[in-house]
Amino acid sequence: MNKPLVMIAAGGTGGHLFPALALSQELRQRGFQCDLVTDMRGGTFDADFPAREIHRVPSATLRGRSPLAVARLALTLLYGVWQAWRLIGLVKPRIVVGFGGYPSVPPLIAARLRGVGVVIHEQNAVMGRANRLLARFACAIGVSFEQTRFLNASGEAKSRLVGTPVRDTVLAAAKKPYPGVSVNGAFRLLVFGGSQGARVFSDIVPEALGGLPGKLKSRLKLVQQVREEDFERVRAIYDKAGIDAELATFFADLPERMAAAHLVVARSGASTVAELSVLGRPAILVPLPHALDNDQLENATRIQDVGGAWCLEQRVFTPQYLGREIARLAAAPEVLARAAKAARAIGQPGAVTRLADLIEELGRA
Repeated sequence: MNKPLVMIAAGGTGGHLFPALALSQELRQRGFQCDLVTDMRGGTFDADFPAREIHRVPSATLRGRSPLAVARLALTLLYGVWQAWRLIGLVKPRIVVGFGGYPSVPPLIAARLRGVGVVIHEQNAVMGRANRLLARFACAIGVSFEQTRFLNASGEAKSRLVGTPVRDTVLAAAKKPYPGVSVNGAFRLLVFGGSQGARVFSDIVPEALGGLPGKLKSRLKLVQQVREEDFERVRAIYDKAGIDAELATFFADLPERMAAAHLVVARSGASTVAELSVLGRPAILVPLPHALDNDQLENATRIQDVGGAWCLEQRVFTPQYLGREIARLAAAPEVLARAAKAARAIGQPGAVTRLADLIEELGRA
């Protein structure tokens, strides 16, 4: 007997789409059909999403506080809800699962209006604003941390700790042990800035690495994500410094590259922190400074507190500071190995199984 259709609502960035993708992989293995509903932007991450169909529904994020901006947002969301209401009536999902961000708002409100079961998942240590809005409509809430800021009492009553699902490629890469560091051998450094890249990494990291001692520069094997507009500038700096650097605007095989790294420098989005923990790789994390509610700072602090990473706020993220940290860690294999072990200790490779179990339970109810 075919299992019912589950509609997954996610979009905007890889931080929302990667756990959604992991859930779709797991549910399809269990015999469910899955559709993705996302916003109108499309992009790299949803093109290969494992779904029966990919539907696009208008959504928007509040940009500015002017009456015109608020009115534009309200009209876009209302139009999105109407479009999602029609879509849900057509495809008839049993459950709609939202992964936060404003692209999930119209489908989940429409599902509620249609009487369809709603589940939301919160990847961050701080509940996002879209999920706070949607929590009242949810039958169940999957959370990634034991303590989630802004989850109220009624939300806690229907919440379950599941963790943040990671993709099959991450679970496969996690089978590789942390590669030992030799003080005279290659030192593999991976730098990436999230789904949209990070301009600050192009400004700070090349200067930091260019100022390292010659012996350490000769050991470096660098892989860095670089925004297209920064590419030639960054390439020229590394060529002049004699640093072995592989640069790209996007790495399709990022989990494998994370697994091969001795040290990662990255933002601290929820998916990045979850994947680093499952892989067991040490990192210097630079939280996005203007993130709403400081969710990235909270994420980075949680893994730093157990010794799995070093949180470096952007206000002190200078070439000099970063260079000193990289030199210190490259010369301390035992420190890196301890951090890798600590990160892996809080990894939750079973998160996707627990979230899929929750959806199966609701599907039988």
